[in-house]
Order: sequence, then C-alpha cells, then structure tokens
Amino acid sequence: MFLGVTASVMNWDSDGTCCSIVLEDNPLVDFVELPDTCQGLYYCNILSGVIRGALEMVAMKTEVTWIRDMLRGDDAYELQVKLLKQVPEEYPYKDDE
Repeated sequence: MFLGVTASVMNWDSDGTCCSIVLEDNPLVDFVELPDTCQGLYYCNILSGVIRGALEMVAMKTEVTWIRDMLRGDDAYELQVKLLKQVPEEYPYKDDE
C-alpha cells in the first residue's frame, strides 16, 4: 500500500498455511539492472523482511521467500509466504481484576 503496488494472493496450499503473493509492479527496481556476477542476489529481499515483520506484529511466525524475480529474468515478482506457527498472545494483566 505504501509503495503504490497492487498484489494478488494465489496458490494456497490444501492446509491454508502457504500462499504466493504476486506483485504487479515493483518500484524498488525501476532503475536497477543486475550484472551477470550478481545473479544470485535478491535485490528486493527487504520486501520479504517487511512482510515477515508485519506478520510477526500480529502474532504469526512466517517464512517469506522469493520464488520469481523479474531482475533475474522471470516473468513476475512472486513471494511465497509460509505460516510456521501462530504465537499465542500474552497479556501483561488479568482481565478479571
């Protein structure tokens, strides 16, 4: 939302714990070309950290990895989000007092 990017969520697994986020555009790579010596680099890996951090804020432990990246010659930007566990919320006080 803050980058002005529209994303689609697809490819849910049967358990409902893993899905893909496909980005229509990625403004972080507008003026970037990776040289041949850096083809193993995921230039936009910060996006996976942002998604993982946001989900940790709502008590979800996740693993976010890049599946496809247009900088590496793929046809789209796709991230895979896998839910590892939901962390139970801890309250610092008791509700009944």
